[in-house]
Formats: sequence, structure tokens, C-alpha cells
Amino acid sequence: MIEHELLFLGLLKDGPKHGYEIKRLIEEDMFPFVGLKIKSIYYPLKKMEKMGLVKKDSGREGRFPEKFVYRLTKKGEAIFDHLITESFASIERPYFNIDLSLYFLDYVDAAIAKRKLRGRILFLKRILKEIRKLKGSVAPGKRHLQIILDHDQDLVEAEIKSVSRLIQVLQ
Repeated sequence: MIEHELLFLGLLKDGPKHGYEIKRLIEEDMFPFVGLKIKSIYYPLKKMEKMGLVKKDSGREGRFPEKFVYRLTKKGEAIFDHLITESFASIERPYFNIDLSLYFLDYVDAAIAKRKLRGRILFLKRILKEIRKLKGSVAPGKRHLQIILDHDQDLVEAEIKSVSRLIQVLQ
């Protein structure tokens, strides 16, 4: 839940938002850069409301259904500050889906493994191309998005290098 708390509190940091706006920001603005998917926005928001991190206000415009607007509380701001600084220092062992396959690599014919790994490199190169394209479309004022894309590019390039090296050592 810590990632979700950081996500929701961060989105509310620059001002109150209604649920649909939060959902849109996550799906359209953030997903291409952060890759986080959220099944439900209302469950985490309700939980954070109970914890006193966000406050929900309701309002109605004309005949439209009632809308709920969420905003940060002082406690929510303090928790956000704590979570964001902690996340910079948080280091977990990265897990890649390929790791499990590599653990059992001795049970796979080398020719098949090489073919599959070459396919992985082609896929990674497509991802790299998309990252570079996305970098070219980021508005100049969105430095944080450029930083994320630089980081992603470094990771994908490292994965390509690692898989290429593995192909070379397979016999």
C-alpha cells in the first residue's frame, strides 16, 4: 500500500481532485512513465480517508450526480513527505520475469534458449525505440518525466547488454 499512498498523496499534493480526475491522471499521464496500474482508486482513497490522510468533500453541479473531491490533510502532507524521502533510499533486489527461467536454464536446449533470448532482445529494442520516441515528445517543463525516461532507457540498455552476453556464453 505504500506505493499507492505515495501515488495518491502525490497526486493530491498540488490541489484537490475528484475521483475521475485521479483515475485519468494515473491511466493517461502517469502510466507511460511509471507503469503503475490501479484496479480501484476508491478503495485506497477510502482507506486513506479513515487514516486521516485525505479528506473527502462532496458537491453537486446542476443535475449531475454528486461528485466527491479529495484533498490532502496536514497529516497526509506529512506522510507524503516521509514516503517520498524514504522511497529515494529504498533499495529492493530487482526481479525480472526472466530470472526464474535462467534458474532452470540447464534444462533447456541451448538452441531454443538462444532463439528465445534473441526474441527478447528484439522486444527490448522496440521498447527502447518507444522510450526514445517518448523522450522526444516530453514537454520541456516536464523535467521529472525526462528523468524517468532516462532511467528506463538505462535499464533497458543494461538488459539488452546482459541478454546479449548470455547468448554468447550459451553452448
